[in-house]
Amino acid sequence: MRPAIGAALVAVALAGCAPAGTSGCADVVGVVVAEAGEGVRFDVTVASADTGWEKYADLWEVRAPDGTVLGSRILAHPHVDEQPFTRSTVVEVPPDVSVVEVVARDSVDGFCGASVEVELP
Repeated sequence: MRPAIGAALVAVALAGCAPAGTSGCADVVGVVVAEAGEGVRFDVTVASADTGWEKYADLWEVRAPDGTVLGSRILAHPHVDEQPFTRSTVVEVPPDVSVVEVVARDSVDGFCGASVEVELP
């Protein structure tokens, strides 16, 4: 079991990047983490240039420093009129992992947007 982490807001700086969602990719623009039983709850905010079913943010992942995918959230439909949008899931994070990367995928361009590194308290 992980030590109690409470809740933490992770501020995101996209210095040098295009404004969120205008890069043509799915950008992670915010992450909130909180203890959730045996796991960690990730509330992930994504901004993307969704145009409808032909192009939209379709997934986000939580990755360990070695690239191992610890958990993911499938985004089952476009969010054209809801930008940015937040979706959540609980991920089991090994106790020896203190930093993760959160990335989002675009249905056309893949993992090309801004990601966020999250230090777990």
